[in-house]
Amino acid sequence: MLEATGLRIEEIDELAERYLKADKVIITWAMGVTQQKKGVDTIKEIINLLLLRGNIGKPGAGASPIRGHSNVQGDRTMGIWEQMPPAFMNALGKEFDFEPPREHGADAVETIRRMQEGKTKFFLALGGNLVAAISDTDAAEAAMEQTDFTVQISIKLNRSHISTGKEALILPTMGRTEIDIQETGRQFVSVEDTVCAVHASWGRVEPVAHTLLSEVSIISRLAKATLGNKINADWDGFEKNYDLIRDHISRVVAGCENYNERIRQDGGFILENGPRDSRTFHTPTGKAVLTANDLEAVERPTGTLILQTLRSHDQFNTTIYGFNDRYRGIKKGRHVIMVNAEDITELGMADGQLVDVYGVNKDGKERVLRDYRVVSYPTPRGCAAAYYPEANVLVPLDHVADGSNTPVSKAVIVRLRLPRSAGTETAGATAGAAALA
Repeated sequence: MLEATGLRIEEIDELAERYLKADKVIITWAMGVTQQKKGVDTIKEIINLLLLRGNIGKPGAGASPIRGHSNVQGDRTMGIWEQMPPAFMNALGKEFDFEPPREHGADAVETIRRMQEGKTKFFLALGGNLVAAISDTDAAEAAMEQTDFTVQISIKLNRSHISTGKEALILPTMGRTEIDIQETGRQFVSVEDTVCAVHASWGRVEPVAHTLLSEVSIISRLAKATLGNKINADWDGFEKNYDLIRDHISRVVAGCENYNERIRQDGGFILENGPRDSRTFHTPTGKAVLTANDLEAVERPTGTLILQTLRSHDQFNTTIYGFNDRYRGIKKGRHVIMVNAEDITELGMADGQLVDVYGVNKDGKERVLRDYRVVSYPTPRGCAAAYYPEANVLVPLDHVADGSNTPVSKAVIVRLRLPRSAGTETAGATAGAAALA
């Protein structure tokens, strides 16, 4: 365990003692846990630990995953998932008098694979920047270009607008920060935050252009043009009055009853959560279930490093606002790789030196970032870091977490080499084998 974590036994013992003595404990995590091959099993072990000390279902205790920003939260709640359960589909079909498709769809990684295989001919994105955000950038661009038709509903231009199908459209739309006036007056949307709190979001700035359509307008018009009256839905009404959409939500989505009334409360409302609210669990017994999970370390071959991709301070997802990173004291550039000072020395390199960063992959495909500056940084021995999305090119598409298919962007094996122009292929390769959980 010490080798796998890079910790000292005193640190582990001290934390264990504090945990045992604490009456209330919250464990929080983000993508550093989820973007690992054993990310799902690791989270199961976190839940095991919380359950063993009664830290589920009481105030001031529990699991607190940092799940993402508002549209990520609301997506799953509102059914934007490729594996929605039968209960949701039944309620949706009943509400709109149709039979929803029951076959599961594709997640982001599987979508790229289907494009590669020619199985997906049409792609529509409601926001986002899939080509830049997904792993294996070169593969994603090539896959997108194999489609027949791509459509991007977007607020700002991004890299996905230049990697398109044979035919392509960009449909510009308003952002939720912009004032949205429809036929029945000023409209608002609702958002859900990382702790299941739902509240109204009103635009407060004038639209970039008053000819812009809202996202609701665009989707409603697309639906009317393609589905017409095949589904019992008031597409025209939805565009005029977003309350009509929320009325349907209140009858379809569990926990969203009386949606229009509750969303207008000061501060909105909190979605129900059985384990948190009443220690009730959606299991056959109605009780929590402890799990047994096989964890495995990430083996690091001699002369390599374990790379994680991460964001800078002046960045929101794939949107980069500036080239300074206040988090880490790096300024005026993003083409850097952060490496422990001892590893730099052991590899025969120097702080500030330019290197090429090669992915060490089982598929044999060369993936490389060229002319990256080595920055001495107190990351654990054997570990390195580079910025997302630039370093996504190093993450193979099939390098995913067991059980979730999430790209494993926090455990990429890389090798540093001097640029070819430097007249040598490698620089230093004496780092001992190590592992990271």
